[in-house]
Amino acid sequence: MKVWPEGRLYRALATGALVVLLGLGIYLLVILLIIDEPSCSDGVEKRGTKGECTGVTDGRFSYAGPLDQVSRRIKTENDSVAGKSPVTVALMIPMISDNQAEQREFTEQVQGAYLAQYRANHESNGQRPPIRLLLANPGRNYVFWEPVARQLADAAVSKSENLRAVAGINISLKETQQAISFLTKDKGIPVVAAAMTADDIMNTADRPRDYPGLARVAPSNSDQAAALVSFGSDIKPAETMVVEDIREDDNYLATLRQTFEKLAEGAPNAPETFRSPPDFNDEGNLSNDFHRMVPDICSSDAKNIYFVGRPVQLRQFLVELGKRNCTKHYTVISGSHASTLTVDSQFKDKWGALTAGAGITVRYAGLAHPDAWAADGPETPGGSKASFKELASLAKKFGNTSATGIGPTSLLDSRTIITYDSLTTAITGIRNDTVGSVSLPTLAEVTNSWLRLHGANRVNGASGWICLDQYGNPYNKAVPIVHLDPATKTAAFDRLAWPEGRPPDANCSIRTGRAG
Repeated sequence: MKVWPEGRLYRALATGALVVLLGLGIYLLVILLIIDEPSCSDGVEKRGTKGECTGVTDGRFSYAGPLDQVSRRIKTENDSVAGKSPVTVALMIPMISDNQAEQREFTEQVQGAYLAQYRANHESNGQRPPIRLLLANPGRNYVFWEPVARQLADAAVSKSENLRAVAGINISLKETQQAISFLTKDKGIPVVAAAMTADDIMNTADRPRDYPGLARVAPSNSDQAAALVSFGSDIKPAETMVVEDIREDDNYLATLRQTFEKLAEGAPNAPETFRSPPDFNDEGNLSNDFHRMVPDICSSDAKNIYFVGRPVQLRQFLVELGKRNCTKHYTVISGSHASTLTVDSQFKDKWGALTAGAGITVRYAGLAHPDAWAADGPETPGGSKASFKELASLAKKFGNTSATGIGPTSLLDSRTIITYDSLTTAITGIRNDTVGSVSLPTLAEVTNSWLRLHGANRVNGASGWICLDQYGNPYNKAVPIVHLDPATKTAAFDRLAWPEGRPPDANCSIRTGRAG
């Protein structure tokens, strides 16, 4: 009995049906393979539409090619303290990016963390406990902060992991704000932020318990502005203008806007505004906006421009301002994130914009600079030349591509230094509560140790003294004022400035009425 009619048409239909079924089977097989695809590594999962590897590793997995060497060194160091009752500290920063400048920055931050771990384990006169380091990658702009933070919370209650602090938080966004709140308020885990500068992610006299256990080592945006004021006291409001990004959900931009608008109070012109793309590394079409904006700036009385924006937008603005050959020399003042321009490959051939026409000086408050404490001579209040020299020596020792190296290192753009200080502060707090104790400190004991890190117990950071006030904020922290030098294509050190207008006293005393 025939089950299928004969004929050319029917044979073609049958063949087509078989092709469709075969294609469907292959499609289903691919889907199953994707679903069943193993994780990137222990503790590291593929997440998002791009399948990016995010999670927590002890160095056995490298999130990006530039991290290969330093990840191996971290794994080796972690293995060396296994079985010696170590305490764990996690570095939580994004370690994925298509942007070359960001890749260099996160590599420098991981290198800084390793150098702090190595110093703690090998150059601290045998202080205990030994330090184990984890690398926690929450993805681009902390988009996967929650599952990664939950992994860290599990490590904090694990008897084998003994996580006692999270360090390195580096971008002021709503996602980092949520992550810090979860870690500190919900899970009681101490956090030491590194390059984070927003004023609204901190404890203050008005909000002393917003983030219980949060400590910061970088000057806030308002502290940076106060230092800039003490440096540029001759700036006249009538000769200023604010150019600002009005994009929402970016704490760095929001607090920098408030700060710079206050500094420019009395300026004759309203701020020039723009809105950057949701991903602040997206080039977008803002060069067109700046091209149309610059003629109005040139025709104004402004000589000093307070720029509120992320590095990509600052670069675009400077290039357009340079193209116009305005007859005035401009000083463009921005926040600490401007340091990224020194490693921005797309600015590499654009430095000439700063010498076009009457010229542009780009000045900003850095988080750290190697020339701030590098000179010989007696120690002065506010910083430790010996501490910086110790870091510089370690960077020189390991900053190479040998089997024991961590890859080429640089201290120029502040990231290595400030992350090193973040880890060093966390380790100092942990060890201060371990002295004379048989057992390891609890999370609450580490949190309480932040209250002691001032005066004689301050942290002599490579970036300057870290004297934490009662809210966990660095009091009157040294602010290196720097400018972009088109001749050397680096950030050149001008001088140190202070939020209080003067260095701290020799005891780093925190004055009464400090608002936090």
